[in-house]
Parts: sequence; structure tokens; C-alpha cells
Amino acid sequence: MIISKTPYRLSLFGGGTDYPAWYEKNPSKIISASMAYYCYISLKQLPPYFDYVNRVIYSKIESVADISQIEHPSVRECLKYYDILNGISISHDGDLPARSGIGSSSAFTVGLINAITTYLGESYSPYDIINDAIHIEQNLIGESVGVQDQIMAMMGGVQVIELSKAGKKIMPLAVSYRYFEELQSHIMLGFSGIDRLSDVHAKKQVDNIKSGKSEEYLKAISKIANQAHDLMLNKASMKELGNLLIEQWYYKTALTDTVTNSYIDTIYNKAINAGAYGGKLMGAGGGGFFMFLAPPDAHERIKQAIPEINVWVPFKFDFEGSTIIME
Repeated sequence: MIISKTPYRLSLFGGGTDYPAWYEKNPSKIISASMAYYCYISLKQLPPYFDYVNRVIYSKIESVADISQIEHPSVRECLKYYDILNGISISHDGDLPARSGIGSSSAFTVGLINAITTYLGESYSPYDIINDAIHIEQNLIGESVGVQDQIMAMMGGVQVIELSKAGKKIMPLAVSYRYFEELQSHIMLGFSGIDRLSDVHAKKQVDNIKSGKSEEYLKAISKIANQAHDLMLNKASMKELGNLLIEQWYYKTALTDTVTNSYIDTIYNKAINAGAYGGKLMGAGGGGFFMFLAPPDAHERIKQAIPEINVWVPFKFDFEGSTIIME
């Protein structure tokens, strides 16, 4: 049995500018992190004496005679893409809920590709896995996804991602471990209680990019990402970064009419009034996890001020990326 362990993503700055429809015409920068919460994929070959040929276990159980009959789009397309023959069992487990803005679908795809290529005994670089995951999600499945989720799932750490028509440049954020610790200690993660289909919200964003409706806002978000990078390299205070998060939130909510609503706005405003420096809703919006940047001594006060959030999870960075933990 092969088991892969793949982190989820926390986008910090520049989210929304990682769609090809945007960055192929507008060079962009994203600052994104990987969290120490994981998607686990197990893969094994099935001997012929079971009463099913292939089995896939996630939120449901699929037992099918042929890989082409698998309903789970990522499993089906990944197995077909790598020419995996019948007689396979795949199982998924995750530390955090899907549909919550954490890049869970891309973590699944990256983790599955990592397991499949290990199963095949082939040597794939991190960039190979990233590019294959992007191709499978965007072109074979046809999802409206950007490219930062696959990158962060594979690479881990805190990365600065530069995107343009010429390609991708991925660089670790060049700050001290002490600065990472300070940033980590200020991050709060709270689940809004709303799950959502990210592809629905992302498709609206892509449609608005193509029609030019969001050009002004995405240019502003891109400018903020560059400012945030400069500030971090110069050891900016968490309050300075928080101010940029507030500014970014304003532009993000203008991208589509589904990013936020009165319930989400109320939570966000309560957190700021209780002492958070800034924050954001993770992913394409509409629900999922909130991230707030706040001084550690204000965390409990913020939690008390927002009874709407009854699930808070401790935050830590992951610096390994997708790994094979058993083979």
C-alpha cells in the first residue's frame, strides 16, 4: 500500500490573480502558505478474488468494473491519464472538511498523482506533478481553478509565486524562521459553518475576468501582493500586513456578487472590532474558513466576540509539501 500526505493551502495575498485568463495577460504575484492539515490518499493493487474490480472510498464508496465508470472526476481522470489498469483501490481521508476554501480538491489531485507515480515506480519532479495536476483539473476535468493550490499542495512552506504568459516562478519567501513564527502565532482559523462548491464561485470570477468586469479590482489585488512581499522582506509588523488584508478584502468582495453576504460581513466586522488586524475568507468566497491576523493576546477576545464561529483550529505552517509516508 502507498499512502501520500498532502497539505492544504492558505492563500495570503494575490488570490484571484492565479487564473490563466488573468495572468497570461497581466503578470501576477501570489504569496501563499501550506498548513499542517492534510489530505491522505492510500492506493493499492487489488488481487482478483474480490467481488469488485476497482474501489474508491471518499465521502461515498464506488465499486466499479472499469476505471471509466468511476464517478469521482479526479480519480477517474488521473487513473486514465497515467494508464492505470483495472484492479485498483483508492481511499481518501482529510483533516479538514472539503468545500471550505483550503484547496482541498487540488490537494486531493496532487496527493493522488504523487501516489500513482510512486506506484508506477517512475521519477517525477515536483514541477512535473504540479503541471500534471493543473492540466488534469483545468483541461481534463474542466474545472475553473487557478494554479496556486496545486503548487502549494506539492511544495509546502510559504511561497512567492510569479505568474505570466512565460510560465511560473516559485520561490520560498525569504524571511527568517523567527518571522515565520511570529506570523504563525498571529493567524487564527475559524470555520464559517458554510460549505460551498468552489467551482461555482471560481467560474463567476473567471467569467468576470474574461468580460473585463474585474480588471480594476484584480490590478489592485496584484499591487497589494507586491506591497505585501516588500513589507515581509523588510520585517513589517503584523499590523501593517493586517492593513493590507483589509484593503485586499475590499477588492476581493467586489470580484463577484457571491464572495460575501451579510452573514460573512458581520463575522468579519466583529473580528476587526474585537482587535483583529485584518483577515480574509479563504478560497473563492461564499463560505469556508476565515483567516484573521491578530495579536495572540486578542485571540480569545475575538473568539468570544464571534459566537457564529464555533470551530477554531490551531494554525501551523507545513514546510514539507506532498510526501509519501508509506510504500
